[in-house]
Amino acid sequence: MMRLATLLAVLLAGLVAASLAFGDISLSWRELMETIAGSADATPQNGMIVFDLRLPRILLALLVGAALATAGTIALAIMRNPLAEPGVLGINSGAAAAVMGVIVLMQEPPVALLPLAGFLGAAIMAAAVYLLSWQRGTSSLRIILIGIGLGSLASAATTFLSAFGEIGDVQRAMIWLAGSVYEADMVKVRLLFFWLLVPLALAWMSAGELDLIRFGDNAARSLGQRVDLVRGLMIVLCTLLSGAAVAAAGLIGFVGLVAPHIASRLAGPSHARILPIAALSGAILVVASDLLGRLVIAPAQLPAGIVTGLIGAPFFAYLLWGRRHVRG
Repeated sequence: MMRLATLLAVLLAGLVAASLAFGDISLSWRELMETIAGSADATPQNGMIVFDLRLPRILLALLVGAALATAGTIALAIMRNPLAEPGVLGINSGAAAAVMGVIVLMQEPPVALLPLAGFLGAAIMAAAVYLLSWQRGTSSLRIILIGIGLGSLASAATTFLSAFGEIGDVQRAMIWLAGSVYEADMVKVRLLFFWLLVPLALAWMSAGELDLIRFGDNAARSLGQRVDLVRGLMIVLCTLLSGAAVAAAGLIGFVGLVAPHIASRLAGPSHARILPIAALSGAILVVASDLLGRLVIAPAQLPAGIVTGLIGAPFFAYLLWGRRHVRG
């Protein structure tokens, strides 16, 4: 476990170093080390590039990836479906509809309102899915079906607003929906870091409960677990993590699907091992996607959400292909 975590941490550190060095204006490794060390040979321009422009977006990408991966691990466990991810709870569609509504319906909304609207939309949708799925208890199947239905409704609302909104407003919303860490700054990084501290800690402390609920409701109840309460609390944690990530960086898809599967393959079935490995894998995915997006068609930039989609869509197809003979 420690060897695997160390290997992933080294890989992440290498990606962070590459992200600090490469971009529109690339720095040599010597220039990068001089800038980080505060050497007298470092130029003010390099310091601004490294500390003011690149470091905040790298840290934001790291936090967003870890949050989405942890939320995805929780969703996989409570839904007991290998194709489940936080979007099943309506988080993505609720956030998208809320942000689109604020941008299109309000006259010049303040920039700070968009993350708040995204988080509130995600939270309201997740709460609606859980409440509507309650029928003398909850079940993963009802949550998935209702989540798909309400998500489609929210997507229809988003499409309606984009069809009849002002072109400039719709373009602003579409940039946010693409998912990126363009507008990162240290204030946003600090806010997200302190917001995620408690939900991440609670998620990792709940590893044993996730191990139980994954075996099915009846088996978990027979072992003394209060399944409905645990599922509700896990949905709250999933919403806090994924909703905060969406609010900070927009819709960065597939990280919550890909990272947990990578972690389970590498770390085994125990969630005490899966959760930290998934967080590292998610951070690696988003940092790498942001770096690729900056380099592939430079000087233009691809949002990280587009790059993760290009990675995640084939992975999703692979999961479907692997389950083509599974019934029920």
